[in-house]
Amino acid sequence: MFTNGLQLISRMTAKEYRILMKVMVFVVDNLYKENENNVENFVENKKLSEVYAKWNKMYMMSRSEIFTESNLENFRKDTFEWAKLFVEIFKPYSHSKLKFPKFHSWIYHIFESIRQFGIINGYTTETYKSLYKDFVKIPYRMSNKKNVEDQIMKTLKRQDIINVINKKQKKKKLTKLLNFSSKLFETKLIEANIYFCEKMNDPNINDNMIKGFNQFLECFDDFLDNILEVKNIKECDIIIYGTATLENGSIIRAKNKFHDKPWFSNVAISMDSNESSDYQSDEGLCYGKILLMAKIEIEEKPPLNLALVQ
Repeated sequence: MFTNGLQLISRMTAKEYRILMKVMVFVVDNLYKENENNVENFVENKKLSEVYAKWNKMYMMSRSEIFTESNLENFRKDTFEWAKLFVEIFKPYSHSKLKFPKFHSWIYHIFESIRQFGIINGYTTETYKSLYKDFVKIPYRMSNKKNVEDQIMKTLKRQDIINVINKKQKKKKLTKLLNFSSKLFETKLIEANIYFCEKMNDPNINDNMIKGFNQFLECFDDFLDNILEVKNIKECDIIIYGTATLENGSIIRAKNKFHDKPWFSNVAISMDSNESSDYQSDEGLCYGKILLMAKIEIEEKPPLNLALVQ
């Protein structure tokens, strides 16, 4: 279960840490007896086991790939329950009375952050820790510790070549939209031209989004006429979103500000085989930048989920 042994905790992998979390609650349970020596601020063994179990539940929920509003509310309740018990147990032993910035941020700000920016792993340091492990730590251990940088680069180059070969051998899998989030704008189709013109003159709107507003209605009309073969749609709602989650867990964005910087995702699009000759493609894939993402709600028809890509 623990390939490096428990005594070498610094060598434990993330998988081993998660295994440890699962079994530790049983280790803690009935670990010691009641307060027979009248120890001050004694922590009951039952409470210690309970706080560990609540932590596990909260942690597993925090790792979710998708958060609905009900999921987020359950996550908030579980977090508050854990925090209340955690403070009750450990506050007497903390010089700062548990006044830690990360603790405060987790309890009071994480939920709104998820609403605004998506799943936690999309913007925490855990991503970069994982990259460090894959691109520095593991290649370093594979080296003979001489000319380390050169060996690491050669190892990564070989791995990259192997990955490219494997990708070409695999069949391309289409990734579909799972849901939109971060609603930015909403307008009626009949008012869209005026609304988009107003937004194009807004100094806070990024150039990419201005291009999107400028081209959206023309592209939408072309889509209706040539793809859906639908005529005379007069009433529908156009909702512009900043974030979309795909079925594979990837997140794409078309936002003027994400952590105070514009973010317009680059994407690969699998072209229709009937249209492949009309485009310069990489084995059927075309690459572009998302300018706008929109949901079109038409009365008595399923909504259309669209992205304008340049």
